[in-house]
Amino acid sequence: MPVYLIRRLAYALPIMLGVSFLCFMLVHISPGDPLVSILPADASAELQQQMMRLYGFDRSLPEQFVYWLWRALHGDLGTSIATSRPVTAEVFKAVGNTVMLAVMATLIGFALGSLFGFVAGYFRNSWGDRLASLMAIVGVSVPHYWLGMVLVIIFSSQLMWLPATGAGPGGSSDWAWDYAHIQYMILPAVTMSFIPMGIVARTVRALVADILSQEFVVGLRARGLSEWGVFRHVVKNCAPTALAVMGLQLGYLLGGSILIETVFSWPGTGFLLNQAIFQRDLPLLQGTILVLALFFVALNLLVDVLQALLDPRIERA
Repeated sequence: MPVYLIRRLAYALPIMLGVSFLCFMLVHISPGDPLVSILPADASAELQQQMMRLYGFDRSLPEQFVYWLWRALHGDLGTSIATSRPVTAEVFKAVGNTVMLAVMATLIGFALGSLFGFVAGYFRNSWGDRLASLMAIVGVSVPHYWLGMVLVIIFSSQLMWLPATGAGPGGSSDWAWDYAHIQYMILPAVTMSFIPMGIVARTVRALVADILSQEFVVGLRARGLSEWGVFRHVVKNCAPTALAVMGLQLGYLLGGSILIETVFSWPGTGFLLNQAIFQRDLPLLQGTILVLALFFVALNLLVDVLQALLDPRIERA
């Protein structure tokens, strides 16, 4: 395991460097001047040059990248152009909110997806299989933002059971683990859980159907093993692939929640990215994309290690 872990880390480091370069270049090749949002319309050329020197935009792109990467390695992602606050503080506060929401949505999606997948895989071509498969198709087909608006109309506007937007009473973004705050998470978490639920359900169904058709399952039943014992063997063989799918879905939710967080005004990285894009705030945009991308790489590394722990064949391969 130590050799496998070192090898995986060696693979991850150049990926992180490449991700950092792409984050920097993709933002810089987009059209527009980032200083337009803070400079007055009649700003003099001298003031424009002064602001460019302040934010480092007067240097060449290679110099900007090296300087930006060096500061990022020391935990300094720059200063927001729009708010003049440190990007690191804004990003990590938003990342905490997004991780909390994404983990909750992934757990809901994984639990429901596994349930539907096992039901569909064990009872193929039955009404349970058809119902579970229908739920999986709906999960991956329905647009997130549309589903979020429908849930807001039903549970917030009509039934008035749950709040529609925000992360806390009175518009507060300070989180606390009590019902007054948790109820703000329910609708966005349920909305975000539909896609991972559908993907996990379809994956688990295919795995279960394949495993149940293999000879070792027939042998286990021939030896008189109970259905519960067979089920445990099926779960053990499904776990590595299902865990990999769950890890990927968590990574996608961390970076792809911009529409959901905008619909529900959830103060996470998606909401922050939306603001940074419209305000043309390059330091904030770069910092947010970099942190999300590195989270995704680290999450994939963690999933690979957990897969190797669950299935030693992966490590030997």
